[in-house]
Amino acid sequence: MNLPKRDFQFHTYAEYCTWPDDQRYELIDGVAYAMNAPNRMHQEFVGELYFQIAAALRDRPCRIYVSPFDVRLPRRNEADEQVTTVLQPDLLIVCDPSKLDERGCRGAPDWVAEILSPATASYDHILKRSAYEAAGVGEYWLVHPVDRMLTVYRLEHGRYGIPQYYELSGRLALGVLPEVEVDWEQLFVAIGKA
Repeated sequence: MNLPKRDFQFHTYAEYCTWPDDQRYELIDGVAYAMNAPNRMHQEFVGELYFQIAAALRDRPCRIYVSPFDVRLPRRNEADEQVTTVLQPDLLIVCDPSKLDERGCRGAPDWVAEILSPATASYDHILKRSAYEAAGVGEYWLVHPVDRMLTVYRLEHGRYGIPQYYELSGRLALGVLPEVEVDWEQLFVAIGKA
């Protein structure tokens, strides 16, 4: 994977909470991966996607969050301090308020999106996809803004089915929330890339 590891030790969420805030990490099965600082286009893309989805979710019980936002993915019912997978998706939707607390989210979000960059693409496609699938994330979007492509994984019988591919054009509804649509043309206009 392209992202550098913090070290070669096994870590838990208890340790993760003690690390300084000036460097962000994600834990996958106890391995700490250093997060890259996002570029301006990435942040504009995330911001516009958040804006569209947040507007569509207004007056609904589901909530959208943007990174940095800790998502703790326990394997069983272990205490938070023992959790070994903690991710910070670019965007996520949680419809079950019992999963939310002051630390973020404990358990699988309903929907997750990662905006890809060359430095993170293989990490997001392989390690994070596997972690989201194992945790039961209902829908996982991998957005390729430069190529204007979208890869969508949907959970079927506890596993991700064959991915679906879309061009970032027209409007596309979220599979887990069909009443929520993304207008890709409007997004590209808003970020000055139409």
